Amino acid sequence: MGSKGVTSSSGTDADGERRIVLDGAGVVVLGACAGWSLITAAVHDGRPEGVLLAVLAVAAGYAAGRISGALLPVGAPVAAALAGIALTVAVPHLAPGPQIAAPLGHAGGTAAVLTLSAGAACCAAWAAPAPAVRFALRLLAAAIAALAAVLGSTGGVVACLAVLVCSLAAGRTRHRGAGMAVLAAVAALVTGVIWAIAARAVPGGLVAALEGRLTPHRVRLWHEAWHLVGEDTALGAGPGRFGELSATSAPSLLSDGKPHSAPLQQAAEQGIVGVILLAAAFCWMLYALWRGPRPTPVALTAGAALTALAAIAAIGNALSFTAVSVGAGLLAGMATARPLEPSSRAPETPARGAANRTAAW
Repeated sequence: MGSKGVTSSSGTDADGERRIVLDGAGVVVLGACAGWSLITAAVHDGRPEGVLLAVLAVAAGYAAGRISGALLPVGAPVAAALAGIALTVAVPHLAPGPQIAAPLGHAGGTAAVLTLSAGAACCAAWAAPAPAVRFALRLLAAAIAALAAVLGSTGGVVACLAVLVCSLAAGRTRHRGAGMAVLAAVAALVTGVIWAIAARAVPGGLVAALEGRLTPHRVRLWHEAWHLVGEDTALGAGPGRFGELSATSAPSLLSDGKPHSAPLQQAAEQGIVGVILLAAAFCWMLYALWRGPRPTPVALTAGAALTALAAIAAIGNALSFTAVSVGAGLLAGMATARPLEPSSRAPETPARGAANRTAAW
């Protein structure tokens, strides 16, 4: 009995050390994102406030998710999903500013919040002990996809359904590492396609077909972002300066000054280092889910939702909304939290009692 107690203790210590390393890596990555934005802003007289706010929102959401996920493994993600629905319905545009007829960024923000809400509902379903509750929570995820259809968010419908399907498939997946690798490859593929379009490295017929879905205005913004990358590949033009340097954005009083692609915005404003840091933040979340204590279906479901968010951010302005940054951190935090289960400690008491009786005999 004593050897089992030592093994359990050493396993707990190893798990604690691993979590400290993961959290430390997250602090380093997010700190590097904030620090690099300050450096590039100082060099090019940029405005790093948006990047700093996004980093703070992710960190705050992650901390809140870790705490709430430990206390309420099912209730916390359910509350997060309902909050996302309420936010989308009550605040359709998710951010202040001028409203234009076809808002590129607002559509992406709505799709992103609904996708994270569907991911939270599916995570709660896997954490729920009763089959009836699991079924009800998956119906909630399907209802979120239906809400996206009602709101006219095609991207939201596709992303929510993709998260739901991936969540169902996660129940049959034994090796979460392979699943996380596939999710990372999907995010890289989407980003690569966007970069190819921006660099005009795809056939003209394909670009014309994509412009019908993406709008010519968005594609022009991507081309200009790629041009800015060529002017200063290392440092970029400076955070927040794309709008004043873009020939497409500058003349419009209603423009938000963004290229509507997170990787291209990072490359244009903070250089290739900014892109690497953005990718590092995404990979850190996937790695934390891979090494986290939650069951594989929960980890893979959260990873699928974050990957869908990455795809939405690659073709839109989703990460410019504070609600999206907080939601991403919150989902990652809840899916990596170790639930506080007093019942898991109960079996130790009889074991210790048996050990004492053995010692007494």
